[in-house]
Amino acid sequence: MRTTRTAVAVTAAAAALLAAAGTATADTTAPTPSATATAAGKAPTGDGARALCRRLPAVDAHIDRALARLNGPVTERGSIARLQKRIDNADAKGDTAVSTFLKDRLTFRQSLLPSLTKRSTDLDAVRTWCGTQHFPAKPAQKTAKGAAK
Repeated sequence: MRTTRTAVAVTAAAAALLAAAGTATADTTAPTPSATATAAGKAPTGDGARALCRRLPAVDAHIDRALARLNGPVTERGSIARLQKRIDNADAKGDTAVSTFLKDRLTFRQSLLPSLTKRSTDLDAVRTWCGTQHFPAKPAQKTAKGAAK
């Protein structure tokens, strides 16, 4: 009895599939120009410029914080000066493996400076462009560590 029900179900599914495939192959007409125009009308129209202009103060504050941290004094965590001091301490102790590891990190941090500086100047150009386009900019929000720059 069970095999009979299974066979009937499989046959019905196959018949439904063949019937649907037959109607799909029968509809081979080309779409009308109005149908393609409405499909193209639903495509996204913006390039993200308005969103970029709104996020500009937050991105600028993020880059400024990163530059301030990298250029910070020896007491600042994440600063190049602090990492250099750690390298000097490792060299004084004779820890060559630690010194080599820290020197690689120092090289990477120093490579961040020109990149972040370039991004900051590029954002200045974007800021002037956003001003000419009259896109609103959201004000920079205060963070837990203090006011945004």
